Amino acid sequence: MKAELLTIGNEILIGQISNTNSVWMAQQLNEAGISVIHMSSVADEKEAILTALADAGKRADLVLITGGLGPTKDDITKKTVCDYFDTELIINEDVLKDVTGFFTKRGREITDINKKQAEVPKGSIVIRNKNGTAPGMWMEKDDTIYVSMPGVPFEMKAMVTEFIIPELKKCFILPFIYHKTILTQGIGESDLSELISDWEDTLASKNISLAYLPSPGMVRLRLSSKGLNEKELNQKIEGEVQKILPVIQKYIYGYEEYGKDQPAMEEILGKLLKENNLKLCLAESCTGGYISHLITSVAGSSAYYNGCIVPYQNEFKNSLLKVNNEVFTKHGAVSKECVETMVKEVMHSFNGNAAIAVSGIAGPSGATEGKPVGTTWIAVALNDTLISKQFIFGDNRQRNIHMTAMRAMNMLRKLILKEEE
Repeated sequence: MKAELLTIGNEILIGQISNTNSVWMAQQLNEAGISVIHMSSVADEKEAILTALADAGKRADLVLITGGLGPTKDDITKKTVCDYFDTELIINEDVLKDVTGFFTKRGREITDINKKQAEVPKGSIVIRNKNGTAPGMWMEKDDTIYVSMPGVPFEMKAMVTEFIIPELKKCFILPFIYHKTILTQGIGESDLSELISDWEDTLASKNISLAYLPSPGMVRLRLSSKGLNEKELNQKIEGEVQKILPVIQKYIYGYEEYGKDQPAMEEILGKLLKENNLKLCLAESCTGGYISHLITSVAGSSAYYNGCIVPYQNEFKNSLLKVNNEVFTKHGAVSKECVETMVKEVMHSFNGNAAIAVSGIAGPSGATEGKPVGTTWIAVALNDTLISKQFIFGDNRQRNIHMTAMRAMNMLRKLILKEEE
């Protein structure tokens, strides 16, 4: 079954709110074995809505519509849907009872405008709203199912999980869709593509698709397939992951389970620190405390995080972390010598046994001869073991800060696990 998600409302198109409804619905449909092939948003305009409904019907077996079901004059979805299905609005007595009860429970009188919420297209299947006043409406035309729902997230979610998906499962034999996402760090999208090219070429014949999902500091590899046997599907995907592991193991820092939050690097590192009874200390120059922010965004981080020094100026690298002034003269603050001193001293200052130190040229200015914008030195230490490395990330300040943080945390993760850097 192919699905399309249609959002109605000018508030989406002018950027006033984000279209989180479609993201959530897409996840629910995928988990139910329904493939989403298209998402779109249209204005609160009759012709735009009619065109969108007609186009969606040509592409999809199921069209889920959200928005525009309020009782005010700017909400025209119900009237427009009636035009599309060549029908009329009628009062549904059950919905009228629901709406009346909704206001009575809140000690309010129902008005004529509120009563209009009980109007539904004649011939539609009504999905009663337990959490609000606008009902959902299930209609069919030319072998396509159209379901219109309110745009209020918790009202829509209840309808999808409690009625729409169970009803679809009763009416149709739906396949299983399985996604496995590999989280990589330390290699770019194009280099990763070259590295796994031969393996990737074998996937199509096994009905497996591969998607590259790059973002600053990481690339996610998502393998997807669908079939009628869930166990065989999972085994097939997991088998392919095992085949590619020897090639990209050094870049993998975790896996993502579809429908759940992506595990963040700071969460993965935090778990390792806690399991190994380690106390983390940070010395951040170019990142200005950003790594500390990520680490402490994880609940329970006080169990493994001791503190941070942010010596942005060289005089404080000297006074707080004992970086000799000769280092700045001979090598500069962005150097191996500087970060190695910083990492050792911060670990000593905070009585820790794991540490990260960073110093770099975040940009857009600050480049010197031999050190372009994006040049960054990272040092990580674990007890008596210390590793330092230079990187050149790019010319965007915010990307450089984020990529420095990601790479630094991953370097420490690898050191703890004794993995190759």
